Amino acid sequence: MTNDSLPTFPDATASSLLETLGAADDDASTRLAARLAAAAADEDLLDIAYRTLDTPVGQLVLAATTEGLVRVAFASEGLEAVLSTLALRISPRVLYAPARLDATATELDEYFAGRRRTFDVPLDLRLAVGFRRDVVTALPTIAYGSTASYAAVAARAGSPRATRAVGTACARNPLPLVLPCHRVVRTDGGLGQYAGGAATKAWLLDLERGR
Repeated sequence: MTNDSLPTFPDATASSLLETLGAADDDASTRLAARLAAAAADEDLLDIAYRTLDTPVGQLVLAATTEGLVRVAFASEGLEAVLSTLALRISPRVLYAPARLDATATELDEYFAGRRRTFDVPLDLRLAVGFRRDVVTALPTIAYGSTASYAAVAARAGSPRATRAVGTACARNPLPLVLPCHRVVRTDGGLGQYAGGAATKAWLLDLERGR
């Protein structure tokens, strides 16, 4: 048989076939990942599950232990860096396993749609210790749609003079959005720094104020 006699696909048909094969590969990979995650959970080998979530402020990385949500990170922090830190500080047994984080993803979607003001998912606060934990656990006392100064949060955390330490605790908050450090601003009304960037902080405050 010569090359001239070989059957050929029209370009559109070939493109369609390749897209179909690609989609099939993606589906197979998704099913395989789900089976691996389920098997790891059944064998008590899944210490940290993670997933990503697309939101109006960009992609978020969500991670949970068996105790609860342990990390929310912005894309600017880097997926690999976030997972490496979790592996070093908690356990190297980290796996992409979205199901454990479905409830968190749903609550965040509701928050960004303006239908949720507080979060109900269980939290694992092991990444915040000492005074930092005192600060982040005080953050939900700042009501939705309002702000508090670093000095006011220091007082709520039991150390009125520790304003600078409050800033550090907010900057290292392992659960932004869920523990709303974006509601902490400078005494002069300035936004101050934020892990997701100043534009994101302003956007979140506007969302909560209904603007």
